[in-house]
Amino acid sequence: MAVRKFKPTTSTRRKTRLEDRSALSKSQGPKSLTIPKKKISGRNNQGKITVRHRGGGFKRRLRKVDFKREKYGIPAKVVGFYFDPNRNAHLALLNYVDGEKRYIVAPRGLEVGTEILSGEKVDVVVGNSMQIKNIPSGTIVHCVENAPGKGAKYARSAGQGIVVQGVDTTGKYIQLKMPSGEIRLVFGECMATVGQVGNEDRLNVKLGKAGRKRNLGWRPVVRGMAMHAVEHPHGGGEGKGVIGGPAKDIWGNRVGTRTRKNRRTEDLIIKRRRTKNRPFAKK
Repeated sequence: MAVRKFKPTTSTRRKTRLEDRSALSKSQGPKSLTIPKKKISGRNNQGKITVRHRGGGFKRRLRKVDFKREKYGIPAKVVGFYFDPNRNAHLALLNYVDGEKRYIVAPRGLEVGTEILSGEKVDVVVGNSMQIKNIPSGTIVHCVENAPGKGAKYARSAGQGIVVQGVDTTGKYIQLKMPSGEIRLVFGECMATVGQVGNEDRLNVKLGKAGRKRNLGWRPVVRGMAMHAVEHPHGGGEGKGVIGGPAKDIWGNRVGTRTRKNRRTEDLIIKRRRTKNRPFAKK
């Protein structure tokens, strides 16, 4: 998907780059495949803010996306592509021969009218979904499960793709190279969709003005150095005072500190995306 440029009638429009959605359907899609989305503005069940800088923005509806692709052996035809306000990838609407309609994440190169299929072992063409143990090495896939039947968890964002590197020595797992450079193992029975996620030019988008950011549900961010000392570790001081040590967040933790604590899957990671001598690493 290309990026739109504008006439430089103002300094803002000169730098603005937005998505070109001319190839998407002008309709909003089947309403039966959407549900209302309640705004929580970054608050938990006690009303306390747990995620900062959230609030406002346009009303949205959640799209029911098929991340499991469990309709084995039933062909489906692509009838159109749709915009989803809740993700940066676009959606493809499938019309199955039994009459059911479902959304999937639209891969790059998929066209309207294409017939796709899912199953344990199907043809390796863009849009088809199968168990990852049946996909040849070197193939780029997306929407990969981390456990059989749990639905896609990896490579769901715009432009992402995972490279299948083959079966490990045990024959139980498949080795994957993630978009971050990490190499990990997943079960061979996990489902994956062939191809790379579309809308790869999404990273070139520049909103151009604060109003667009507010429309997306983001509130302003204040620098820590502009706060009082009681509000932030960077605050206080006369004039523009120095930070005094490494950069910290509002709770006093070093910026860049690792927070991953999932020891249950540690053995499935062969190569990490970071090197061991990274800054601020816990020893």
